[in-house]
Amino acid sequence: MIDLQGLTKRYGAHTAVDDVTFRVEPGSVTGFLGPNGAGKSTSMRMMVGLTPPTAGHATVLGVPYAQIPNPGRRVGVLLDASAQHTGRTGAEVLRLDALLMGLDGARVEAMLDLVGLDATEARRRLGDYSLGMRQRLGIAHALLGDPEVLILDEPANGLDPAGIRWMRGLLRGFAERGGTVLLSSHLLHEVEVITDELVVIGRGRIVAQGTKASLLASAGTYVRGLDEAALSVALKRAGIEFTGDNRGGLVTEASAEVIGRTAAQAEQVLLELRPADGAGLEDMFLSLTADDARDATTEEVSA
Repeated sequence: MIDLQGLTKRYGAHTAVDDVTFRVEPGSVTGFLGPNGAGKSTSMRMMVGLTPPTAGHATVLGVPYAQIPNPGRRVGVLLDASAQHTGRTGAEVLRLDALLMGLDGARVEAMLDLVGLDATEARRRLGDYSLGMRQRLGIAHALLGDPEVLILDEPANGLDPAGIRWMRGLLRGFAERGGTVLLSSHLLHEVEVITDELVVIGRGRIVAQGTKASLLASAGTYVRGLDEAALSVALKRAGIEFTGDNRGGLVTEASAEVIGRTAAQAEQVLLELRPADGAGLEDMFLSLTADDARDATTEEVSA
């Protein structure tokens, strides 16, 4: 379990994380969402003791991370896949970690195989690794100690579609065996597919949190008609606001019943009418963080 209570971090006059409180339960995958500079990375660094909080506290498995004996055996962490010595090989990095954790060398080979790094790639130096290979090695490192908790910052970064699907199955299986997973990501579709809970942060403060189902229940309705233009006109005449997507569909806060009746009265043929899914998550995210999005990643500069 991961528990944050009133977690706050200030850098002079700037507040990077402001009174953040949430809990991640065993057996679940929680998505930690927010635009650049929102406070995600700073929050995760405080969880694992890399950045001291100004106020509040974070515990992992009931205690501060720094108080966990041999923490790699209980908590797997991936914050920056590039934060490894580029002169070492992938296998050397994991063997050194295994030695420090008191693990058998066979565990290294098992993790390399699990993440899809073959013998040739394992012997290559990290300076020659692609971003996707570094990411796979970082995931192998996080899983090396057979932990109970995973804390992952953008774990899909650099992975190809096949790699993202592999990671999705890996993390879902980990949670289904009783593990605790917290991951941040900007890939909203992947977050929707894999997560059970969502925490949305903007300018250092939590703007929404809850189960994925409860948050998306208010995300509205997705509708796609045979004639998109005519359907749009019908909805406008009924005073129903909506936004379009790149699939020729429309997303609205109105209920499916209201949309269905409006389309029927306008004699419009509907091809899809359902609760909004990926588009709904994107709309929810953008609406919650519209005033918080910014280009500069202040938290990274400050840290």
